[in-house]
Amino acid sequence: MSDGILDEAYERLHRTGPEYEGWLSNHGPMAVEALARHGHERQVHRWLDDYLGRLDELPRGLHPIDDWRAALGDPKRAGDWLAYFDRQLREHPWRDVLGTWWPRLLPGIAAGATHGVIRVGHAVRALETDDANPHRLTELAQALGYWAARWQPIPGTDRVLDGPPAGREQMDVDAALAGLPRIDDQTGGVRDRLGQLPGVPRWEPALAALRPARSPDEAKRGLTTLVHRAGLDYLRFGHAAPVMLVHAVTAPTAVLRTLPALDRALWAPSLAAAWAATAAVTSVYAPADGIAPPTVTAVTPAEVFARAARHGDEHVVKLADAVLDAHAATGDDRLLTAAGYAGQLI
Repeated sequence: MSDGILDEAYERLHRTGPEYEGWLSNHGPMAVEALARHGHERQVHRWLDDYLGRLDELPRGLHPIDDWRAALGDPKRAGDWLAYFDRQLREHPWRDVLGTWWPRLLPGIAAGATHGVIRVGHAVRALETDDANPHRLTELAQALGYWAARWQPIPGTDRVLDGPPAGREQMDVDAALAGLPRIDDQTGGVRDRLGQLPGVPRWEPALAALRPARSPDEAKRGLTTLVHRAGLDYLRFGHAAPVMLVHAVTAPTAVLRTLPALDRALWAPSLAAAWAATAAVTSVYAPADGIAPPTVTAVTPAEVFARAARHGDEHVVKLADAVLDAHAATGDDRLLTAAGYAGQLI
């Protein structure tokens, strides 16, 4: 990966805000990191030339963050949160800042339709190769600031993070995914849809059904399986909401990528929160009955990403990036179809 091109891209993007047109997420930092990671540096600046025109300027702050609990989840304080984390990452090692804020932010994993955690995952992966790079530190600051400003819990997640209720039957990932209910009215934006979940009788029992991790290594295996199965579910359900169901895969991928930078004690709650994100996106966007997966076309992982890069849509690029991680971990060639399928649908 060409560090120089990614850092140039970050420098261009860091003059823009985390959202545009009111609440749409700025996907630029995530997409360029994925493009550079997979050896498509030559396309980074051309891609940005097309993308930057839609973005808003960096938001201005109102006043410094003093009571962080009161400011959490307040999008009007986005500028203040960006300034807060910029200062924190100038004054403290980035792993220390991440370790302090990860458990604070994790309960609000729905932030920005999960783009808060997804952007953090990309930023951490970039820092893992160059942890003193100022452009990458700024990117992590902006990612954490966005997550904090849009912090939004998924209904019932607090009880999952505290551990499942005693006596409740526990399931593996496959069974837990299969048991998810669906909201009745699958219209409107993500916030409206998530707001319906408390009224779904089977929602909280289904959310609590995943067997909790008993060790950090078990949490990592659970996350790997969750990404794997969510990628396969995209082949069955993606036609119903091609863009939004991408996040059922990319959100847990971001959490999985962040684990190496975290204290191992945080790995089990990270699995619980990632499960909540995938479960919620599935319940509010996926149909009850899936379709037969598309026919698998024999392609190499490199060609999967090359096709996504040629397509150019940020969601297609990020899904290709995620399923290639899952393919490397599992060897399941069916995953390679998901990015191409997204390219057909989006």
